[in-house]
Amino acid sequence: MSTTEWASRPTGKPTIAGRIEARLRHDILHGTLAPGSRLSLDKLRAELDVGLSPLREAVTRLVSEGLVDVAPQRGYRVTPISIANFTEVGALRAELEPFALRRSIANGGLDWETGVMAALYRVNHTQRDAADPRSRAEWEAANNAFHLALIAGCDMPLLLRTHAMLVAFNDRYRNIYSEAVTVQRDVVEEHTAIAEAAVARRADEAADILKLHIARSVEILIDLIKKTHPDAPDT
Repeated sequence: MSTTEWASRPTGKPTIAGRIEARLRHDILHGTLAPGSRLSLDKLRAELDVGLSPLREAVTRLVSEGLVDVAPQRGYRVTPISIANFTEVGALRAELEPFALRRSIANGGLDWETGVMAALYRVNHTQRDAADPRSRAEWEAANNAFHLALIAGCDMPLLLRTHAMLVAFNDRYRNIYSEAVTVQRDVVEEHTAIAEAAVARRADEAADILKLHIARSVEILIDLIKKTHPDAPDT
């Protein structure tokens, strides 16, 4: 499963509900199912050729993950997006990820250091062509893997699950507004500075650079969204 999706999904052979959940999650995160659009279980059941019971189970899981809303008498709809929501997602990442990095620096051993540097090499050597969806997807996967490697040693499973959820929300905006995403700075240099400070156990420096890195990414995307999609919802 892609790192743009939840990190701690069940392993093994997926159930029917699990396959439906994965399909719907992918379509929501990539904008195929438009934000705010109504989800008709009857139409989905016919389209996916599945039973109502596993479909309800899958949709219920997506409700718990914040990707689907449900309201009495109104049924299900894809959770709307807004600049305010994206700002909140970014703010939470900017607080939680540096905290998790500090924990990893304190707890991580040689395997963690090796994982960080391997992930750094991968992301720094993965090309990103804004005009090529496949290239963008490969870079995003490498980028998310790098961020996960930084905090993998935090020894806090709940924090890791929360982080995976925030990354998925973040990537939803990147996917939907993909044509607006361009490289505005030297990300290779930023990633390298974070990794080198982390494995050298310079916790304050690494956390500060990471927090600025996340905040800068959020600010750039919001600015691009406002310029290229002036009708994008604010709240």
